[in-house]
Amino acid sequence: MTDEAESSLSAVRRVTWLGLGANLALSALKFAAGFFGQSRVLIADAVHSLSDLATDTAVLIGSRYWQRPADKDHPNGHGKIEALVALLIALALLLVSLGLIRDAVISLYGIAEGNAIPVPKGIALAVAIVSIAVKEQLYRVTLKTAHRAKSSALAANAAHHRSDALSSIPAALSVGTVLAFGQKWTFLDPVGTIVVAILILFSVREILRDPLHTLIDQGETEEILDRIERISQEIPEIKKIHDIRTRPLGSGHFAADLSIHVDPNMPVLKAHALSHRLTATIKGRIHGIVDVVVHIEPDKQV
Repeated sequence: MTDEAESSLSAVRRVTWLGLGANLALSALKFAAGFFGQSRVLIADAVHSLSDLATDTAVLIGSRYWQRPADKDHPNGHGKIEALVALLIALALLLVSLGLIRDAVISLYGIAEGNAIPVPKGIALAVAIVSIAVKEQLYRVTLKTAHRAKSSALAANAAHHRSDALSSIPAALSVGTVLAFGQKWTFLDPVGTIVVAILILFSVREILRDPLHTLIDQGETEEILDRIERISQEIPEIKKIHDIRTRPLGSGHFAADLSIHVDPNMPVLKAHALSHRLTATIKGRIHGIVDVVVHIEPDKQV
């Protein structure tokens, strides 16, 4: 593992351990405040925070593998493990959101049948506000590290932190409204839970974008393809460039292959040296590209 990869891995694991500790503390605090403060929406929010523990663990375990170098069985490296971890995070969030919606609908049905919901206490509101502040800060720190390490799994975990911060907003609003206006507004508790679940579903959509692109081998942008072509055109011996293709390898890395036309009378050794020169130039000037395959073709028929 290179020094850069080792540094990125350390940063990913450090910020994830920070998140795990914060989520453990917040989950316990929300469960206690939700139980003693008689707030179902805060308990639902605690479940969301608890799911963060699972995703933090997934990142900590997965990061040990996706940064491993290529080997005999995995010639393209292990980067796609990161995309799989991000998918697991999205799945966890999806299941949490569906469970929250189910419980909230059951509560609303009970209210319609005449079953009263207890009025929450002030501690529930205080803890919800603390959660918003802590999780928003954790989101910013995690996302900054994810961008620096070019980690889609850590970015997904950051999105999970943001969804937890956002989910505490309707929790705080619903609890605050019920505290201010009394029993007739207790229906806002399950309504707030549904809002929390919908916000989580939006975060699932955002999390899925990059991992799915990686797993289905979506090519890089036109800008990257144009840069590869322009770099190739700078070498006089190359007469024509075509069939430039890229594919993601995970962890912000990708591979490319292209065909170049050269003088048909060019010696094999010189053509071989030219392909190595082009490969080194492209890898040196385009960040994230770790493998380039150059196909040599004669510029015209002999």
